[in-house]
Amino acid sequence: MQLTDEQRQALSTIGWRGDLAPAAAAAEGVGLFRIVAQHRNGYRVHEGKAEFPAQPAPRFLRRGADPAHRPAVGDFVLVEPGNPLLIREVLQRRSELSRAAAGERYQRQIIATNIDWVIVLMGLDGDFNPRRIERYLALIQGSGAQPVIVLTKRDKVDDATYSTAAESVRDLLPREVELHGINAKDPASIAPLLAHLRHGDTAVLVGSSGAGKSTLTNTLLGVERQSTNSVRDNDSRGRHTTTHRALIALPSGGCLIDTPGMRELKLTGDEELAESSFGDIEALALECRFGDCIHGSEPGCAVRAALDSGVLDAARWANFQKLRAELAATNDTLEAQLRRKTLARVANKALSKRLHEKYRGN
Repeated sequence: MQLTDEQRQALSTIGWRGDLAPAAAAAEGVGLFRIVAQHRNGYRVHEGKAEFPAQPAPRFLRRGADPAHRPAVGDFVLVEPGNPLLIREVLQRRSELSRAAAGERYQRQIIATNIDWVIVLMGLDGDFNPRRIERYLALIQGSGAQPVIVLTKRDKVDDATYSTAAESVRDLLPREVELHGINAKDPASIAPLLAHLRHGDTAVLVGSSGAGKSTLTNTLLGVERQSTNSVRDNDSRGRHTTTHRALIALPSGGCLIDTPGMRELKLTGDEELAESSFGDIEALALECRFGDCIHGSEPGCAVRAALDSGVLDAARWANFQKLRAELAATNDTLEAQLRRKTLARVANKALSKRLHEKYRGN
């Protein structure tokens, strides 16, 4: 297929800013769409002017198919005509934010694709938990997108409380990561976020239920499109007002992907903690006297010295150890799963060979 100037202009309103790869350009009888919503019973796709229902091609749903290769919100896809439309191919992603799915079996769950910014929302109420920010940063690292940390409900706390909270978060962040405090209902308060939502930009909102994602989306839109609920008094958690991922074109020219609240943020196993927000701890470890130091009672341990002097926060060190252990466990699980798949393939090939040899003369 070939895109006309009119099609390119229309697609640019939903985040298209490239050109088709040769294989996609050579495809015939298809259209270029972006996935803007994913439901249990299918997808919604958009070509810049209108939105349509669509279903994935059967190969995406086959048993054993990698869920990470299935269409996801944010994907640009080639679609065949029909009622509903048929998603034939997912174009190469420029970025991908994912997490490990809930449960003991390793599977990767795509949160959003082709994004430029991950806007992490955390409330300044009972939702406030700086340790969770470190986990988000680990997930975002390597996604191809940049994080922006936003503390919501700024209007609910006094200046001193906000300053203390903001300082505790700022201490966790790499220097280049932005931190904002906002009242999600106030257009003037959220104005700094518009720098990440210009024409061609795509951002995804993540955070706990009740953190204010739907409220922020409504304010950015200028209309009450997303439903909102009050939070519980005991823990400031909200009910899931957003029940599925959805991409929304904003008046500012950018696109915003709203997501349901995330109660579990399991690492995928690909994260590099030193590259997310723990570079200082990795640097300390390099100063230890022994290369195999486990940072216990070994002499010359730079990490232990930093903990004893207060240079390294004990809670931060504990969270680093927790995430590192989780990464190791995830990698072990993934390695075991891949090994089982390899053994199963070998066994199946051996069985096929024996059957062929046994019956080829019949």
